[in-house]
Amino acid sequence: MKTKIVATIGPASDSPAILRKMIYAGVDVFRLNFSHGTHDTFRRIIADIHQLNQKLGTHVAILADLQGPKIRIGETGDGGRIFKKGELLIFTVKAENVSPEKILINYANFPNDVRPGETILLDDGKIAMRVEATMPDKGEVVAKALASGVLYSRKGVNLPDTDVSLPSLSEKDKDDLTFILDQQVDWIALSFVRKAADIEELIALMKSYRDKPLLPVIAKIEKPEAVKEIDAIIRVAQGIMVARGDLGVEVPLESVPVIQKRIVQKCIAGAKPVIIATQMMEGMINNPRPTRAEVNDVANSVIDGADALMLSGETSVGIFPVETVTTMKKIIREVELFEDIYDKQHQPEVKKNPHFISDAVIYSGCNLARETNAKAIVSVASTGYSTAKISSYRPKATIFAFADKARTLQRLNLLWGVHPLFFDHYINTDQTIADLMKTLKEANLLQQGDLIVHISNMPINRPGKSNMIKLAQVE
Repeated sequence: MKTKIVATIGPASDSPAILRKMIYAGVDVFRLNFSHGTHDTFRRIIADIHQLNQKLGTHVAILADLQGPKIRIGETGDGGRIFKKGELLIFTVKAENVSPEKILINYANFPNDVRPGETILLDDGKIAMRVEATMPDKGEVVAKALASGVLYSRKGVNLPDTDVSLPSLSEKDKDDLTFILDQQVDWIALSFVRKAADIEELIALMKSYRDKPLLPVIAKIEKPEAVKEIDAIIRVAQGIMVARGDLGVEVPLESVPVIQKRIVQKCIAGAKPVIIATQMMEGMINNPRPTRAEVNDVANSVIDGADALMLSGETSVGIFPVETVTTMKKIIREVELFEDIYDKQHQPEVKKNPHFISDAVIYSGCNLARETNAKAIVSVASTGYSTAKISSYRPKATIFAFADKARTLQRLNLLWGVHPLFFDHYINTDQTIADLMKTLKEANLLQQGDLIVHISNMPINRPGKSNMIKLAQVE
């Protein structure tokens, strides 16, 4: 299976028994959502995943997802705040002013940033209001309800017309980051990214922890500002997530499918992994089978060329977490029989490209694999750059990436088509290639007569640019 599966862990799936079943069912990456849960809970889950990887010989990765600057309202009482169409509601940023008539919002600059006529969307866009007046001196905003409804406590707020001045990292995010960097986590995701500088700020903060690892960052695209700045964001981030939940509230719903396809194309061209997320198999939260529309959504994301598909509520709180993964895997396997999903062609850049040698070698190696109908492309990964580049061409050949560090193998497990394997016995180039072929044959991953394209650097035991292609046959 080429397309990877990301599963969010929650109360429905955080036991070692369920985690084990989900790995067997096909999970490649476990996501920890820091919008929910405690550090103690996450510490236990991380330890359980590492123990399972050791016992099962797997390389399932862990993705820590920071909450980001999520705007929410405060408490509205057990029955919620009932309102009628045309009614005026008052939002306040001052907790001491909260009353039955005034609703708290956790966004201090709210009265300064919004303007009359702008839209306020609440509860994932189910409730729409229009700003009527702002009173910065009082810390209040008056809004008119555009339809009748009920507003319940702690619901999220989206401001599609507003230039939000919130920092990209909240105090909670910084506290969570300190915890995450002390754990063995493989990827970190930043929510509500608006511009490339948001990613650069997170990277700079991680670098300030001199004795901590620098985790690769996935930028979650869920704001219209991020869509406009997508090229710059792809350049600085190590991966992208198309988070269609908030994105579908912030931009017109009908725009989301095309945005998704364009972002996937750009990520493939840039050799950056891209995850499609939100409501992929939402119906399986409570039902043992997905809807036909959900099956098509999963299938189309595979056809687009996404590296990974993400399950959220389906595996975190759903009744059928294991069955959902199994069903998604079946869909992926069927769609991957479709020839059109393979061999994405994009020429390596020549001008001002420090990786030109590697890129040219990898481009030629993937073309060679296609022309010879090779069964596998083999690489020895140090940083993972070459493996990601090979993956971006979406070859039909299986990509076997060998590395001597567990963290490297786990990071590579997010990438499309990559099968990570442990290897630490480097002698010289010829002997290492022979040993890798022997390893694959003994594991029944290749058979006698299969053609293999080796893409590596010489000398093979030193990190460096890929500068060698070798076509070999399993003896």
